[in-house]
Amino acid sequence: MVEIFTGNFTQQEPIPEDAIAAAVEVMRHGRLHRYNTAEGELSETALLEQEFAARTGAKYCLAVASGGYAMATALRAVGVQPGDTVLTNAFTLAPVPGSIASVGAKPIYVDVNEALTIDLDDLAAKVDQAKVLLLSHMRGHLCDMERLMQICDAAGVTVIEDCAHTMGASWNGIVSGRFGAVGCYSCQTYKHVNSGEGGLFITDDPEIAARATVLSGSYMLYERHLAAPAPEVFEQVKYVTPNISGRMDNLRAAILRPQLRDLDAQVARWNDRYRALEDGLRDTPGLTLVDRSEVEVYVGSSIQFLLLDWAPEGVQDVLRRCAERGVELKWFGGAEPAAFTSRYDSWRYAEVPSLPKSDRVLAGVIDIRVPLTFSVDDCAQIARIIRSEVAAVFQSHG
Repeated sequence: MVEIFTGNFTQQEPIPEDAIAAAVEVMRHGRLHRYNTAEGELSETALLEQEFAARTGAKYCLAVASGGYAMATALRAVGVQPGDTVLTNAFTLAPVPGSIASVGAKPIYVDVNEALTIDLDDLAAKVDQAKVLLLSHMRGHLCDMERLMQICDAAGVTVIEDCAHTMGASWNGIVSGRFGAVGCYSCQTYKHVNSGEGGLFITDDPEIAARATVLSGSYMLYERHLAAPAPEVFEQVKYVTPNISGRMDNLRAAILRPQLRDLDAQVARWNDRYRALEDGLRDTPGLTLVDRSEVEVYVGSSIQFLLLDWAPEGVQDVLRRCAERGVELKWFGGAEPAAFTSRYDSWRYAEVPSLPKSDRVLAGVIDIRVPLTFSVDDCAQIARIIRSEVAAVFQSHG
């Protein structure tokens, strides 16, 4: 009998009961705005910032409306101006180049390799073309961060890390987001903590933190932050930094704080499912798994594999056959963007370069969400279905 998977690839787990209770308490007192506090009260948003700073080891943290807003704020806070160039990954999601475009800057795309990380040789060749790198840890894959920082430090390039897919991950014992000048995280529904939308911004630089806080719309209420620099730092920037409102509210912060406390346990659950998929797909004819470094602690909330050098018709056949058996695969090699799978040649508000090395990799990238509503056995079944269909198509097209 042919196996059919019946799970939902977009269904997340319910919000935890303690997070629901915290949110209800905020709704009962009505003080949703982060600066609307009672006498002696610490806002949920300020407490979230303090707790996330402590978790990551950062000096300063700012909670904002989205991960994309965090990136655009980081670019502004480190001094990117309209017309400037910013290095970034050719393989990423649209909010990354979108944040560059939002400040009037121009992306310079760096190649992706078969490990699905930024190509460090191409970065070294292009590093003199900009003063900032917006580094996307796309789909949770971390590159050799020591080598990347050596390249950027030697060239005087400031690194901003997009950690939307790496909250809870680390490289060689250092938390993702702590290598660069700024780390930006997402709390959108499909990320590692879920408030629907939301973002977190960390840094050790007091001036960057102060600028970001004013940019986010603090007015002159920055003293109500717990993970912020001293008031005298704000005195240096408050009159020359625009308010581009993008604050997080207390309702979302209340939902996030209990989830943050559970993050390590959730990471372990994701990785159990990731390994079941990886084990089930290993040694499938025509399919290449993505190698992970021994020094990388990853969060397996999605998994990718490559159908390298396949004809588009073969890839589409795999997608169709898996879909008929209930397995939803996303492909980054399509000629047109679909859902979240756009790529650098889809973003025509910026110059589209010729990147044949990246084109080869992207033409083979297949992506699968791994929601925690799936069991380990579900993931083993998904892997069996993919393995069967990839092998069948590979044999027929080979």
